[in-house]
Amino acid sequence: MTTTDRSIAAYLGLAIGDALGATVEFMTPREIAAQYGVHDALIGGGWLHLKPGQVTDDTTMSLALGHSILSCGRVDALAAALAFDAWMRAKPVDIGNTVRRNLMLFRRTGNPAAPCSVHDAGNGALMRILPVALATLGQSHEAVRTACRAQAHVTHNSELSDAACECVVFMVQDALRGQDKNHLLHYHAHPLVARHPEFRFRGIKPVGNPGGYVVDTLQAVFQAFFDTDDFKSCLIDVVNRGGDADTTGAIAGMLAGALYGPDAIPCEWRHTLNADVRHSCEAQAVALIQLADESAKTA
Repeated sequence: MTTTDRSIAAYLGLAIGDALGATVEFMTPREIAAQYGVHDALIGGGWLHLKPGQVTDDTTMSLALGHSILSCGRVDALAAALAFDAWMRAKPVDIGNTVRRNLMLFRRTGNPAAPCSVHDAGNGALMRILPVALATLGQSHEAVRTACRAQAHVTHNSELSDAACECVVFMVQDALRGQDKNHLLHYHAHPLVARHPEFRFRGIKPVGNPGGYVVDTLQAVFQAFFDTDDFKSCLIDVVNRGGDADTTGAIAGMLAGALYGPDAIPCEWRHTLNADVRHSCEAQAVALIQLADESAKTA
């Protein structure tokens, strides 16, 4: 399996997890069980009244970020801010409060970095981080961290958000290189918890109804990702926890896609995903990996 294959699977995983989770966003596990039994199909609906296979801000912001990276040839804070602002002006189906507030601040100031705030430790920067992981593959750890923060700080300038973004990017990149789940656990997830004990996900009860706080999000994602053995089980586990299910689904999907590859994605999910979104994700994944390859050759 090639790096490009895994990159495409990661991007499709993000979009599929988003579309799957959007149906049950803001529901509790008990409400999901009462209405669906086990929610395991891309049926749309939910509070946003989506069509089957339609995605939300998690995927569309990722595509906007990826487009800005490809246009500049690198991760650039101002280009990302302008891309996000254009995305917001196009009236997306959904937008987070922190994203909206700090993009409005960017409009007023032209500064692509929001003020540092412990109150901005939401998951909005993490949900869209995949294009950075793909574009910076092969770069130094410091360069990757700098790129993560350049895009994240447009809307989320928070230590916990930064820590989560960087951990997931390095996990995705190692999965793209073919590392197994134990490697991702011991070299990335456990060190994150050692640095920031808030993220502890072992020895606690299963996280249900996770909110937009990045700690809740990553705890739920890690429990689902590390305690299942295939792409489908991982996504079904995490979205049936409810809460911010489109975002936990998107993040789990990018990790599971990178780890398990394209053949692990159920055909019915791939075919139900909105066709334009599917093609955009596939094309952008290929282009971002090509950019990473070109950058590595000229470094």
